[in-house]
Amino acid sequence: MSVNAPNAANDTRSPYAAPMRVLRTWKALLRVTGKVTMATAAVPSHDCVLFCIQNGCLWLRTTYGFGNGSDGIWGTLAPAGKYGRATRSETDTNEGRMKAQYETLKLERIDEHLLVVTLNRPHAGNSTNTQMGRDFLDLWTGLYIDQEGIRCIILTGAGDRIFAAGGDLKERNEMTNEQWMMQHNLFERARQSLMQCPIPIICAVNGAARGGGTETALSCDFIFAAERATFALTEVKLGIMPGGMGTQNLPRAVGVRRAKQIILTGEPFTAQEAYEWGMVNKVCKNDELMNDVLAVARTMCENAPLSIYQAKKSINISTQVDLFNGFAFEIEAYNRLVGTEDRLEGVRAFNEKRKAAFKGR
Repeated sequence: MSVNAPNAANDTRSPYAAPMRVLRTWKALLRVTGKVTMATAAVPSHDCVLFCIQNGCLWLRTTYGFGNGSDGIWGTLAPAGKYGRATRSETDTNEGRMKAQYETLKLERIDEHLLVVTLNRPHAGNSTNTQMGRDFLDLWTGLYIDQEGIRCIILTGAGDRIFAAGGDLKERNEMTNEQWMMQHNLFERARQSLMQCPIPIICAVNGAARGGGTETALSCDFIFAAERATFALTEVKLGIMPGGMGTQNLPRAVGVRRAKQIILTGEPFTAQEAYEWGMVNKVCKNDELMNDVLAVARTMCENAPLSIYQAKKSINISTQVDLFNGFAFEIEAYNRLVGTEDRLEGVRAFNEKRKAAFKGR
């Protein structure tokens, strides 16, 4: 079953807005008929969006041109179980809107365009339990659909000792194999939704990052770390292995041989070592970490948001395709910006020797 999507080139709210409007159309149809099990939407410029209802979940797969896929999930159409995948029900009337607060995440709108997200389980080392997985999935999926004027996000941890301890092993201690796998399915989708968020995300690592905590940092666009911060992927010491894109993101950051040493030994390393290996952008004095990150974030917020979203998307594709297919994708992303009001404002402001006032249109 197919449907033509709205013209993405004319919908400048975000590079994902047109597919998402199609997605909501099919969700509405499903509610009315209960019969839609799969739909495909062709989006201009070789994008394709596949929707599939499976186990009560509405899944989204966006396949960009040149044969490259990027999986994602919008949410569930049925209530989630204890270890269920997601958080939004079919009766949610605020589709795509970010909640004011979450049980395990603290959200603070610092400036008009800047959001700080804090992992807020300090009593448990900011470890990821099932509820944090749900909160992550809801937050990042909502921002995928509607950026709400946010141009940059800072992700950090509560307290000054631990950024994130990884999975909550106390919660996992009594889990059956099935429960473990169901929870990890949730974590997988949450991780993908984080990496697919069109808004740039700076990770401010303020303390120890272990296991999934290190993977969370690696899933952000770049990392600033306090001098006291340390990192480790310790999963092999627990009879498992990295399962939050650690084996994929770490080699891209530090190289394959260094990544093998880090993952196969499970030993910790310092923020300075992470910087020297190319994983961390900057090591900051402990009491200056947030000031340094805020300075960079505010600089980014002054730039044209649609340009930021498309540039991030194009850079991410660069690691997945060959040079000329990557260039073709870059030109497609570039062309989406030519007809925007922000492009006109940027050129006009330059010639009038004033600061541009970008609107994200």
